[in-house]
Amino acid sequence: MQARINTAMTAAEWSMLIALSIIWGGSFFFVGVLVDDLPPLTIVWLRVALAALALHLYLFARGDRVPGGWRLWRAFFAMGLLNNLVPFSLIVWGQGHIASGLASILNATTPIFTVVVAHYLTRDERMSLARVIGVLLGVAGVAVMIGTDVLGGLGTNVWAQVAILGAALSYAFAGVYGRRFQAMEVKPLHTAAGQVTASSVMLLPLALIVERPWTLSAPPPEAWAAMVGLAVVSTSLAYVLYFRILATAGATNVLLVTLLVPVSAIVLGVLVLDESLSADSFIGLGLIGLGLVVIDGRVFKRIRTSPRAPG
Repeated sequence: MQARINTAMTAAEWSMLIALSIIWGGSFFFVGVLVDDLPPLTIVWLRVALAALALHLYLFARGDRVPGGWRLWRAFFAMGLLNNLVPFSLIVWGQGHIASGLASILNATTPIFTVVVAHYLTRDERMSLARVIGVLLGVAGVAVMIGTDVLGGLGTNVWAQVAILGAALSYAFAGVYGRRFQAMEVKPLHTAAGQVTASSVMLLPLALIVERPWTLSAPPPEAWAAMVGLAVVSTSLAYVLYFRILATAGATNVLLVTLLVPVSAIVLGVLVLDESLSADSFIGLGLIGLGLVVIDGRVFKRIRTSPRAPG
């Protein structure tokens, strides 16, 4: 039985979602560094294996560990398949064939798939006109902010684009499936550790058979640094936040992060790299912000319920 969730997120949940978008924004940079030196499955396996190691070491230092039991670990393996193995592999392969900007736009369709999947597979995340409109505004905002010129590549490398969309669909199913961990009373930290552990077990034989990583040249130091950042920050820490938000706010809300990741990347560029915002960036930010307001719905509820002045 699935636990009930808050369709309107609290301030704390919005803060965690923004933090998650910043952390996951860095994953595109890390992957961009790694694809020049390592094949896709090897990157994904190292990502989840190092993340699992980091989380288990942290749990051990706390005198804690992931609970056992076949029922729970079966759920971890299913979650690892939907949330790690399938989407990570598709995204890493797709990024090797299309521009990262186009990949970001296609990845931003995740909330669209989630609205549909959650509507049919849950009782409390029903599709509404406000959610559909809000998500479409957000995707349009991502496209405008990144630059609609990258959409010119939609006619080429079609299978790479299908791969990114397939990853978005897999994330949608994972978000809905992952809600069961709260009902099973599993802590977000344990869920994150269990998921990446299961993913690393599934990916190891695939990476060994398909890519034979022992035959590859040793990656340069910058690639290893990117891998550590990808595993520890963009995977371990990110999934603790992900499962914490998912437990209370649901799949549709937590996967709004895919609309915020490009925003975080651009804002970080302004703050850290002294880049400037173009007019398109402001328009895109406005559309994304409007979309999130529409999805949240509280502003419109207050407008409808506010007392009218006497005529």
